[in-house]
Amino acid sequence: MGKYILRRIINMIPTLLIVAIIVFLITRMIPGDPAAVMLGPQASVQEIEALTEQLGLNEPLYVQFFDYIKNLLKGDLGNSLAYNQPVIDLIKDRFPNTVVLAISALLIAIMIGVPAGMIAATRQNSLLDYAVTTVSLIGVSMPVFWLGVMLVLFFSVNLGWFPATGMGSMEDGIGKYVSHLILPSITLATIPMAQFARITRSSMLEVISQDYVKTARSKGLAEFFVIGKHAFKNALTPLLTVLGLQVSSLLGGAVLTETIFSWPGMGLLIMNAIDKRDFVVVQGTVLFIALIFVVVNLLIDILYKVVNPKINYSSNKGGSN
Repeated sequence: MGKYILRRIINMIPTLLIVAIIVFLITRMIPGDPAAVMLGPQASVQEIEALTEQLGLNEPLYVQFFDYIKNLLKGDLGNSLAYNQPVIDLIKDRFPNTVVLAISALLIAIMIGVPAGMIAATRQNSLLDYAVTTVSLIGVSMPVFWLGVMLVLFFSVNLGWFPATGMGSMEDGIGKYVSHLILPSITLATIPMAQFARITRSSMLEVISQDYVKTARSKGLAEFFVIGKHAFKNALTPLLTVLGLQVSSLLGGAVLTETIFSWPGMGLLIMNAIDKRDFVVVQGTVLFIALIFVVVNLLIDILYKVVNPKINYSSNKGGSN
């Protein structure tokens, strides 16, 4: 297990390097001159040329690329062109806000999606099963931006129950802080919640048909213990896979949700950076998100071993048996 974790950590390096190269090339394809965007439409040609030279944007592309990689190897993500401060400082400011939003959305998704999937599986082909299946299918298919706008229109504009945008402060009280969190959390939780319900249902259906579950029932164990202790534990592995992907996605930047609700997290930071042609911020934040993905996936693989000790990581190079 130790060797496997070490090998996965080493494998992160080329993965992140490839991501850095791809992001660098893509950001250079974004139309628009960053210096012209930063100075505005009233800037003269001389002012734009001077700022372009000051930012090093007049250098050949390969020179900019090697400077970028050299700084990355030093742990330097560069300085923002628009904010004029280190990218790492911007990430430090915004990432905690995204973590708060992601955790609240994940809790909603797990607390509703997993029990719904379990209930649907234990009542297969019932009206409740059809309802859970239909609602989860709608949830997976629903566009996030549309749902976010509808929630704002109904609960904020029409009913006035929750703030439409922004992030509350704890200094204003926990109630006001939570009120800002509810709508973006529900919006962000919808797709993961539907996926948890679908995966839990299908995984549980497979497990509860196994002989050891039938044996547990034949011994007279209460259904609660049969499902909770024997079936659910063995149905966890595919659920962990989805959990890992969702955690990575949520932490990596709920771009649309944060933009709709003006939530000052990583997603909104990326959108503003693209709008201002601040490709240094885009490069740094995307690379940070990629790092989250690989770290979370590694943690999920370790969790597989905890849930199922029979998994053997030592006899292959890339994953479990």
